[in-house]
Amino acid sequence: MTNKAATLSDVARATGVHLSTVSRVMNPDTRGMVSAEVAKRILAEARRLGYRANRAASTLVTRKSNIIGVVLPDITNPVFPPILTGIEEGLRKHGYQAIVANVGADEEEQRVVINLLLGQQVDGLILATARRHDPVVKMCVEQRVPLVTVNRRDETGTASCVISDDGHGMRLAVQHLLALGHRHIGHIAGLDSLSTGHFRRLGFLAAVEASGIDPRQVAVCESSGHTRECGKAALLELLRRAPLTTAVVTGNDLVAIGCYDALAELGLRCPEDLSIVGHNDVPFMDMVRPPLTTVRIRHHGMGVEAARLILQTIERRDAPVLDIRLKPELVVRESSAAPQLR
Repeated sequence: MTNKAATLSDVARATGVHLSTVSRVMNPDTRGMVSAEVAKRILAEARRLGYRANRAASTLVTRKSNIIGVVLPDITNPVFPPILTGIEEGLRKHGYQAIVANVGADEEEQRVVINLLLGQQVDGLILATARRHDPVVKMCVEQRVPLVTVNRRDETGTASCVISDDGHGMRLAVQHLLALGHRHIGHIAGLDSLSTGHFRRLGFLAAVEASGIDPRQVAVCESSGHTRECGKAALLELLRRAPLTTAVVTGNDLVAIGCYDALAELGLRCPEDLSIVGHNDVPFMDMVRPPLTTVRIRHHGMGVEAARLILQTIERRDAPVLDIRLKPELVVRESSAAPQLR
């Protein structure tokens, strides 16, 4: 004989309270309307009986699933797990959960995944996949889907975003190298189709221009991706074009580690022959050799802010579109030093 699933009525009978009281306790948004002692007793009895909320039925009544779809471009990239952790922590405090979808850069795949999430009745979306001019973001806005982008932004200004202040981060990196005495400084930029690559490149160039360095002493090479292999290839190309370069600022820590590989291939040393500065401060950058000087981004804080913004957008459909930029900081380690005389 199959055991029948426990219902709210079963919990109410077992605890001797009214059904509406049990219903309030089971909803995190209304639990505060019931005394802590009674709520504790009801929750304990619900656990004993094996009660599970019927989310589908609840969604039909409230038109809310309390689920947010989170779309990531590459969950193996160490940038994204702390962002996701921040999102989940921020959502849980308000009784929401995240459904996470890991997709690549393919636009059509993103559309398919987002439509599947919308079919699951998610209340809103947090996208870490946005490009500077993103038709997927445009689709969501046109369908009036509550939407926030995180780590990257769409430049149409139609969706709220939480990003790092990339211009400030690059200014910190360039000023650090200038203070060490470097004048031949290079930049390995990220993809210009992404706001991270675009604004870090602009930030680097603005910082160099403000320093008064001759632009002919500066080399910029765009990496074809955000991987170690791409970083190695980009530095080899940059040094071929600008062999006098004594320091390089990269747009990504993994690209910076690829620069280490390029130096090893060339028989050069970091920082004796070339100083390297990364961007992100992902885990273990203090354990590579030499430990990497890098711009530390508040990834967890980004996730928390993105959760706050998406809930605000859901509650107030007329909420203003916000562009939140968190301040990064420079973490100085052993990969940067004064240039040697040549």
